[in-house]
Amino acid sequence: MSSRQPATVNLSLEALAKHGGLTGPYKDGWGIGYYEDGDVQLIREAAPASKSDWVRFIEENDLRSRTVISHIRRASAGEPLLKNTQPFARELGGRMHLFAHNGNLKDIRSAKTLGPGLHRPVGATDSEYAFCILLARLQHLWLTSDEPPQLHERFKVVRDFAAELRPLGPANFLYVDGDVLFAHGHRRRHSDDTVRSPGLCFLRRHCPAEDLVFRAAGVRVTPEEGQKVMLLASVPLTEESWCPLAEGEVVATKDADFILRAEP
Repeated sequence: MSSRQPATVNLSLEALAKHGGLTGPYKDGWGIGYYEDGDVQLIREAAPASKSDWVRFIEENDLRSRTVISHIRRASAGEPLLKNTQPFARELGGRMHLFAHNGNLKDIRSAKTLGPGLHRPVGATDSEYAFCILLARLQHLWLTSDEPPQLHERFKVVRDFAAELRPLGPANFLYVDGDVLFAHGHRRRHSDDTVRSPGLCFLRRHCPAEDLVFRAAGVRVTPEEGQKVMLLASVPLTEESWCPLAEGEVVATKDADFILRAEP
């Protein structure tokens, strides 16, 4: 979620998982990160959401943020352990960076041009390895100034990185650098078991006074009057007209608006 003003975001991860097709044994962990005052409130757990006291805590408390990332894991690489649970977080340039990936990049460790830099993976997933590569691509920008690098410079790095990932497998990801939310839509496994685009879709909503609460499958957003909200998800969460990202499209969003978009 990206919103213009802080919004209360409550997730029923059980409902969200079922809506996305993640039932039974496919719930191999979950995580959610709320940006707040320059840092991230990050809650992750390797256990299924159905057994979690943390999920009940999230459902019962009003955690507010302008930027939220959540991930429900179906393990394809790495055991169901906390160190393999997304979103992954790292500090770079005095900002907390979050990354979540949906897909399988099985050959990423053997790709000749790809390799982590200053950061190293803690776990065994291709997703965390990819995140470390992205930070290596970005570190020359973030370590030269106390201010965030120019957006067009950051966007180019993210776009080029996404292009490097696509030949390795489904490479949908969300990435936040403490300033901007970036998203890359590629391919994913659909309900008919085919791997194809779209990998991500989005919905923008303006919330007038008479419709302040936004409800979707497992998601409840309670904003302030006149709020604008953008949701990105692997699958549409409501019966509204969600828009797919084109295969290979990279977007940058802030305050619920797209500020840069680029197709391959």
